[in-house]
Formats: sequence, C-alpha cells, structure tokens
Amino acid sequence: MRSFRPLFVGRDLVPNRPGTESISIAEFGKPAVLSYTLTRRSGALVGALAERGTALLHAHFGVEGVYAVPTAKALGVPLVTTLHGFDVTVTRAKMLASKKPSWLNYVTWRNSLFTEGAVFVCVSEHIRRRAVEWGYPADRCRVLPIGVDVDAIQPTGPVEVPRILHVARLVEKKGTQYLLRAFADVRKAIPGAELTLIGEGPLRDPLGALARELGIEASVRFLGAQKHSDTLQWLSQSTLLCLPSVTAQDGDQEGLGMVLLEAAASGKPVIGTLHGGIPEAVTDGANGFLVPERDVAALADRLIELLRDKHLCDQLGKVGRQTVEERFNLRRQTEKLESLYSDLL
Repeated sequence: MRSFRPLFVGRDLVPNRPGTESISIAEFGKPAVLSYTLTRRSGALVGALAERGTALLHAHFGVEGVYAVPTAKALGVPLVTTLHGFDVTVTRAKMLASKKPSWLNYVTWRNSLFTEGAVFVCVSEHIRRRAVEWGYPADRCRVLPIGVDVDAIQPTGPVEVPRILHVARLVEKKGTQYLLRAFADVRKAIPGAELTLIGEGPLRDPLGALARELGIEASVRFLGAQKHSDTLQWLSQSTLLCLPSVTAQDGDQEGLGMVLLEAAASGKPVIGTLHGGIPEAVTDGANGFLVPERDVAALADRLIELLRDKHLCDQLGKVGRQTVEERFNLRRQTEKLESLYSDLL
C-alpha cells in the first residue's frame, strides 16, 4: 500500500504538528479569508497545494467539504469528506436561520458536493442513514468510524473515590443538565460521590447555576477545557464515564461519541443514551449501559448501580476494551482509510 503524507489546511491558522505540514487561508491575508469564506475560492491556496503535489483532498464535516469543492476541481484531484454529526442532523432551516456564512454556503452549495465528492465517509451507520436523508448519494457513503489508539491508551485499575467523569462541550446536545439532575439523586444514595466535568461551552453558566440550585455544587467540578493527556489522566481516576447525549432543538445529534471509545479503551464502563450512533459503540449490559434520552431516573439508577459494584465495573470495562480493540483500533481504521485513498488514485 502506498504511503500518504498529510498536509493540514484550514481557514484559520493551523497549529504545527511534528512531522506534518500545514497551510491556512489566514496566511494569505484577511482579504483572502473573506473571499474564501464568501466564495469558497482561493487562487493562492490552489497554487500552494499544486506546488506540494497534492493528490487528494480530505475534508472533515460536510461544511468544509462544500468549501473544498472548487479547490479540488481546480487541482483535478478527488475529494473525500468525512461526515461527523451536525452536518447531516441539523435541519437545513436551522442552518439558514443561523446566518453563519459557512452554514449558508453549505446549504446553498451542497449539491456541488453531492456531485463532485468522490466518497463520503460516515463515522457511524446512523450518520450514513442521516446523510442519505440529507441528500448525499447512497452509493458513495461508506461507514468508517474513527479509531482509538489502543497502544497509547491502556486500561487503568479501579479507583476508591466514586467519581463520574463527563467530557463534552457544554451544549444542549451533550445532555449535561440531565446528568446534573441525575447526580443529585446519586448523591442521596452515595453521599461521597463526585462528578467531574471537562469541557467549555455556552451553557457553562446555566449549568453552574443548576448545580447550585440542586444543592450539589460542592461535589461537582467544572474543569473547563483540558489537554488530551490531562483528560486521560482524569479518566484513569474515575469510576466511569457518562455521556447522556440528546437530540438538540435544531436536530443536532451525536455521530458516535469518541470519548466513549476512549473510556472503553481505558477499561472504564460507560453510560450513554439511546441516541445517534452511541448504540453502535455501546451494547447495553455488555460494555456499558444505555438509557433513554432525558430519562433522569433511569440515568441515576444506572450511575448508582455502577458506583456501588466494582466487579460489574471491571466486567463491563474489560468487554469495552475488547470492543475497541476489535472494532475501533486506530491503526486498523487508518489502514482502511488509506486503502480507500489508494482506490481513488
């Protein structure tokens, strides 16, 4: 199989990573950013990519795929687009109402992506179904979840403190408010229980107010955004991970829930919801638990059950680790993606 050297491209400045190159539209000045944002075209970007012998473009999210269409056509190279979640679950009406230039462009020019896109990689079968409903051509939609580095993330042992970890942007879709409400019941059953939340977002202040209203503020940590290594450290110090995602008012849904896979790779049991692509990663009663969206009582019951039963946590965690090794191994998933690239070249 041929080897591929990645080149990261973005509208904003792209952080340098060891062993990789990057280009940002911002490097060409503010007029270039404005032109690209409004028209999707940048002669400077096309020239820079041509100089580097770019053979294929891979966009993440349908929004960026639409932006990449003119560049791919100018270069004469195939365009691969990964669909993650909001790009095929948020309704077109909500996108138009947002008045975001990128979302307006996405809705306006989506048919160009449907026509010109070589392959659409869907992170779950759920996202594939939604993509087809959104208008993406079914024959070019392929399910290929993003993997987890099972060599870098190793199982960790049990912890003494009954701690729940929640890692998510603080937005409606992540269901954080329902976790806080469930945790209020958990504290009544297990007074020493703790809840740690990692992530930032527009709901930070309302969620903090809710914790105070529920009388659980002293047992809830809002840590904000954390480095990936620090997040993994908190995961090792937690009993379980909970991601009670819900369908947002604009239709936004979870593609798969990568943090659930990382928790499973760490040998930790997980609790999710019957939502989006989560059931494709979590099998209820095997490697974790699933509860209905917004069902606070059911969520509290499962949290209490796991916090009280170390043996069950260990059992679910071992199956979770096995699931990730067999179905979501990053090395194997990367090989599949590179095979897809090779087929297009």
